[in-house]
Amino acid sequence: MKELVVPSVGESIVEVEIGAWLKKEGEAFRQDEPLVELITDKATLELPAPFAGTLKRILKRTGETARVGESIALLEEGAAQSAPAPKPEEAPLAMPAAERLMAEKGVAPEAVTGTGLGGRILKEDVLRHLETAPRPEPAPPQTPPPPAAPPAEKPWRVDEAVPMTPLRRRIAERLLQARQTTAMLTTFNEADMSAVIALRKELGEAFQKKHGVKLGFMSFFVKAVVQALKEIPELNAEIRDGYIVYHRYYDIGIAVGGGEGLVVPVLRDADRLSFAEIERQIADFAERARTKKLKPEELMGGTFTITNGGIYGSLNSTPLLNPPQVGILGMHAIQERPVAREGQVVIRPMMYLALSYDHRIVDGREAVTFLRRVKELIENPVRLLLEV
Repeated sequence: MKELVVPSVGESIVEVEIGAWLKKEGEAFRQDEPLVELITDKATLELPAPFAGTLKRILKRTGETARVGESIALLEEGAAQSAPAPKPEEAPLAMPAAERLMAEKGVAPEAVTGTGLGGRILKEDVLRHLETAPRPEPAPPQTPPPPAAPPAEKPWRVDEAVPMTPLRRRIAERLLQARQTTAMLTTFNEADMSAVIALRKELGEAFQKKHGVKLGFMSFFVKAVVQALKEIPELNAEIRDGYIVYHRYYDIGIAVGGGEGLVVPVLRDADRLSFAEIERQIADFAERARTKKLKPEELMGGTFTITNGGIYGSLNSTPLLNPPQVGILGMHAIQERPVAREGQVVIRPMMYLALSYDHRIVDGREAVTFLRRVKELIENPVRLLLEV
């Protein structure tokens, strides 16, 4: 019998929360097959099996905490048996919140289509089922019913208390930290996206055929931000022990949506990456954020952050700083709007841009100049290739 212990999952992380067990007691597994989810204050990770065998006993249940190095299960090593396939009549595993909601609403797991990893049922899946499931129409009364008594309660007014995950708690802490420890201001501008859209339309198919990834908007903004940071180094800095530390490298955080909120994996040395390398890394980050396979070290550091609320439909917003960084660029939805060009009113695809900055380091002049430079580069993307 061997112990399954919590591995080191990143610098400064000493405790994790046990997420969903992906195997049941007595169930066989293959080497490297995921056994359990570990939730840290930065990401949700899957712990793979160190060898082929059987899960004999679970020592830490879902929702409990465990320290790095602590045993959370007992494993029996054995011949590489393939895990038994679920029988057709068996329902897929459901997350705890989904199980509670199904029990409250009397919903059978078999009736819900799970969209989580491995077909697991999420709370959102149950809510979607409740919204779309047909409601039986009451049979017409044969005789006039007696006057109805006032209802003693309203069963649809239900509260559900769900503990905050470590990741959500950490997000909340950092948002408060940004508000309380920085002198944050935001400046706004807008960019005409016509040239970038035309370039993507002209070269997108050839780009994808050659590099195996779509040419998105984010690579243009990463390139523009790096160029602007080279010219305005105050936004690529931080305050540390009474000093202003200017970073001479460009690690750009890219906010992507995970299952429990936004996470910010980092493009290291973004100034040395090609458009294709940027797009591949961002696509990889997004996929692994969705499947909870990001590594803690990929979420650490970063000298500047870009967040794109436009993918959720946001037209404008004030992005919050990601301390100790002193700058964050917010992208937004592209919307056709009338604008003046050479004395004529024309329709152009426009995007509002927002730059939040720490006024302790960055003055308004630097912030406005930086954002205007990003705008110029986006509106003339050939400059990104020539770095002019």
